[in-house]
Amino acid sequence: MMLTIDTKKISTSKLHAYLLSAISPRPIAFASTIDIEGNSNLSPFSFFNVFSANPPILIFSPARRVRDNTTKHTLENIHQVKEVVINVVNYTMAQQMSLASTEYAKGVNEFEKAGFTMLKSDTIKPYRVAESPIQFECKVNEVMVLGSEGGAGNLIICEVLKIHINRSVLDKNDKIDQEKLDLIARAGGSYYSRAKKGFFEIAKPLTSLGIGVDQIPTDIKNSNILTGNNLGMLANVDCTPNQQDVNNFAKDNPVYIGLEIQEKHKFAQEFLEKNDVNSAWKVLLIK
Repeated sequence: MMLTIDTKKISTSKLHAYLLSAISPRPIAFASTIDIEGNSNLSPFSFFNVFSANPPILIFSPARRVRDNTTKHTLENIHQVKEVVINVVNYTMAQQMSLASTEYAKGVNEFEKAGFTMLKSDTIKPYRVAESPIQFECKVNEVMVLGSEGGAGNLIICEVLKIHINRSVLDKNDKIDQEKLDLIARAGGSYYSRAKKGFFEIAKPLTSLGIGVDQIPTDIKNSNILTGNNLGMLANVDCTPNQQDVNNFAKDNPVYIGLEIQEKHKFAQEFLEKNDVNSAWKVLLIK
């Protein structure tokens, strides 16, 4: 038996959920833009693909928010400065990319919040994401408005001016090696798909706003053990455990007391691999 849905007789939020789950996995455009005052913005979009090679055209769509019909900073910036860098997202960037989708206030730099490095572009004003293996510098040819209600898309039609490819993802003939590239794609709910391994989940960013990688203590942020994905998980909390909770944890788990920094980071990483972010933070904060 089939479930048949009349799109005119279902709420936008339910229709949106069906579409996201049915049309998947979807490639991710990690879009870097800049406003007229020079403030950078970085945000991922999965309504995205390539549509032409001559001219080289990429299209992504920042939809109006379903819940309140507001628009995203990316769209507002593009109306002011008609340029964008579209960065691809591989597995090592997944958690930080997700954190960048947090709805921080206008003017907040998601490069800093998500812990990414700003890399100057050659031909346009928006910055590239240095950690992205492939970056497209684009001019915006057109913005096609598809509607004025919540959930309506805005097609950003981008012409690629320059492509930057990290040689680590190329083979000996300078062709892109899909295995090395290790891209991820968006699916429904909290699901993502890793091109060479299948589905995995990332908890959606907090509506109360994660503290951001920029607020993580320097010795943790500069760890040679914790990965970008680890830092993204640590940064997606609205506050760190208080000292009393840390002390109680240490009392109940004395094995973590007196550890060298690298040992603490290894134990914290083990908790993060189990999605236990709270315990990871407690291990890291034990004095």
